[in-house]
Amino acid sequence: MNTPLVRRTVAELVGTYALVTAGGGAIVVNAETAALGHVGVALTFGLVIMVMISAVGHLSGAHFNPAVTVAFALTRHVPWSDVAAYLTGQFAGAVLGALTLRALFEPVADLGATQPAGSIAQSLGMEILLTAVLMFVIISVATDTRAVGHLAAVAIGATVALNALWGGPISGASMNPARSFGPALIAGVWDAHWVYWLGPLLGASIGGVLYQWLRAPGRERVLREVREPASASVNMRRGG
Repeated sequence: MNTPLVRRTVAELVGTYALVTAGGGAIVVNAETAALGHVGVALTFGLVIMVMISAVGHLSGAHFNPAVTVAFALTRHVPWSDVAAYLTGQFAGAVLGALTLRALFEPVADLGATQPAGSIAQSLGMEILLTAVLMFVIISVATDTRAVGHLAAVAIGATVALNALWGGPISGASMNPARSFGPALIAGVWDAHWVYWLGPLLGASIGGVLYQWLRAPGRERVLREVREPASASVNMRRGG
């Protein structure tokens, strides 16, 4: 990433703000009007991720998610020295997004705060699974030159929507500590909130490490080719 860290941090803030405002806003609007339904809410989350990756992915890598940033650092695609700045931008964006919803709608539907619908264990397992799938897709299209990189925004947005479609009724399909923290802070809803930190962090780490293991032979080949004078350069599509 050639973009200065402060600008990458602001890009993460803007993207996470959009995620919480549009995604949480869809939950709030649906609670007031019943116009969107569960499918509409899930699609809103997927679409805002797709749009914001397209808008700022070339600036910051478009993580918008502390679990994704930590997993990228764990798999050595992002330096640990950048993690604190990225997380600052993400949490600030989430809080600002929740504040915007509070100003527009009052505390309707707890501003889209995530809470377990079933047992805590079930929601924890769901958050681990959903985030592992999401991170597996993200790291493949973001860092592997063999993947179809120009479809990264579509693939990641579609994964978010898919996970929200089937996992949302159980855990809220947060997959993102910042997305859960902003509404929880402003609405004052902390029921089993730790689930939405531990689950995504574990899941993203599992998904990231699993893909790193699967790609290893190809990655070694690519690195050898890069050292050869006649080889094509490797284009890191997202994540640094």
